[in-house]
Amino acid sequence: MAVHTVAKRVPAKAWVKETPRRAGLAGRTKAEPRLLNPSKRIQRLKPLNSSNGVGSNALDQLKKHSTVVADTGDFELMAQYEPQDATTNPSLILKAVKSPQYAHILSEAVQEATQAGITDPEEVIDRVLVRFGCEILKIIPGRVSTEVDARLSFDKDASLFRARRIIKLYEEAGISRERILIKLATTWEGVQTAKQLESEGIHVNMTLLFSLVQAVACAEVGATLISPFVGRILDWHKKATGKEYTSEEDPGVQSVKTIYNYYKKFGHKTEVMGASFRNVGEILEIAGVDLITISPALLEELKKSCLEVHRRVDVAGPHSDASNERLRIDEPSFRFLLNENAMASDKLADGIKIFCRDVEALLGMVKGSRQAGDVHRSNNM
Repeated sequence: MAVHTVAKRVPAKAWVKETPRRAGLAGRTKAEPRLLNPSKRIQRLKPLNSSNGVGSNALDQLKKHSTVVADTGDFELMAQYEPQDATTNPSLILKAVKSPQYAHILSEAVQEATQAGITDPEEVIDRVLVRFGCEILKIIPGRVSTEVDARLSFDKDASLFRARRIIKLYEEAGISRERILIKLATTWEGVQTAKQLESEGIHVNMTLLFSLVQAVACAEVGATLISPFVGRILDWHKKATGKEYTSEEDPGVQSVKTIYNYYKKFGHKTEVMGASFRNVGEILEIAGVDLITISPALLEELKKSCLEVHRRVDVAGPHSDASNERLRIDEPSFRFLLNENAMASDKLADGIKIFCRDVEALLGMVKGSRQAGDVHRSNNM
């Protein structure tokens, strides 16, 4: 996910239709992701034919159209898929450190912090994230995305502090900031944080993005990359309508294409990276978007697949949503339009809650590891 690191920005691509009006931001209920039946995943996609001259698996074909990014904290597993870039988030890191395979990363970060006299558990969390990032960067040629504490999603100053500290830790480890993307939730405060960081040469990946208004706000402040969440958009619509969607009809897929078309029409340079997929059909339906970040399970499914992959979004192609008017986003319009979009405001709130929960769990593990270390040291005195 030829080694191109990151200073280079690739032209962008696509995205979401506004959903019904809702009242306020309170009273949301969490929609748990639901996987499609595997037998329903692929529609309209043809198996490879040896006469077509392709002859490679679906993953290799996809890499010819989009930059493939691994969405995991399991850096040993990602190596077999040879992604260009990688993304992490609090949930993925929590899952990794709970595994015996990677538990040492947390304990080593705690031990290092203790020896350095660092008592702030949040700084230890940042050190754990950076340790994972450094290991990942030994495997991939491109960039890794590291996320700022989701509890700061509405606090610009605190987000800036944590983002700068993460970059400092990477640079102290000998990693150029050009290989790092700082992930921020796409709240208004997150967008303003992105604007300041980009002015300092710190590149951002705007996550938890579910609406055109969020995408436009990010592009207007010069964000390096956005991550529209395809699968979570589908989850919301399936729950709201009770309907099953083909890959082509998928509301999350349509959101990516809409963003792409808008960016192309108005010349925005922000890269679009499709994220959060429920099935391979969603991935193949956005082939041609700048980047696609994919879980190991779906990477493996693509690697084993003989489906023929065609470009589904194209920088040179017609922009079906070219009639869209240009949006001018300020804080009142951002907040109003986001509030008008029931799906986007629900899923943004849910995503922040989930990541906050997992950050709290990581903090608990840090405190537990530190206490265990204190007991061990006192027993050896």
